Amino acid sequence: MRRKFYYKNSVAFVFLVVFFCCISVLIISMLKVPDVDTGNRAMSIYDDTPLKSSGNDKSVGTFGNMMINMLPEDLAFTVFVPSETAFERDLRLSANDSLVEEKINDTYVVISRVLGFSAIPRVLDTATVPISGEEVSYDSLSGFELFVSKYAGGVLVVNGVKSESVDIKRGKLVVHVMDGVIMDAEFEQSIQPDFDGDD
Repeated sequence: MRRKFYYKNSVAFVFLVVFFCCISVLIISMLKVPDVDTGNRAMSIYDDTPLKSSGNDKSVGTFGNMMINMLPEDLAFTVFVPSETAFERDLRLSANDSLVEEKINDTYVVISRVLGFSAIPRVLDTATVPISGEEVSYDSLSGFELFVSKYAGGVLVVNGVKSESVDIKRGKLVVHVMDGVIMDAEFEQSIQPDFDGDD
């Protein structure tokens, strides 16, 4: 009887040791975050160098390049990037003000959230969207449903937001620059300015 009890406890002990080792490895790999550089560049993981492109790089803009560089280069994605005007108008982000050291982390949070709403894990160029104005539905990275349609002249409309330029190639990525920000109602509500009567 004593021998069975010892045997069961040793198996349980080995199981617990293996379990905690696996959990430790998992936690350490998940917590492996980039080092923060206190120099001129705010975070070393984000490289603002644009990927190879066959399109007009200037139309993507600074924040668009930041969004695109958050995606892996070797996987196919389609990104509906807001124009620089849309970033400033709808999200109150400007290249001169939002990229200073005190605000860079907040800027990356907003941009990564917008990326989750406006990127789909597949190639979707204008040639693959029917021209009839019929909507095609896709799920974005965050699970937000995107309704894409195409009109004469190759203009794409995604959730009511029209494109400014389309089919910009960045390696395996397809980028469409939009005249607005694609986002859900909750995020849109969170970025609205607070009017408290003192203004």
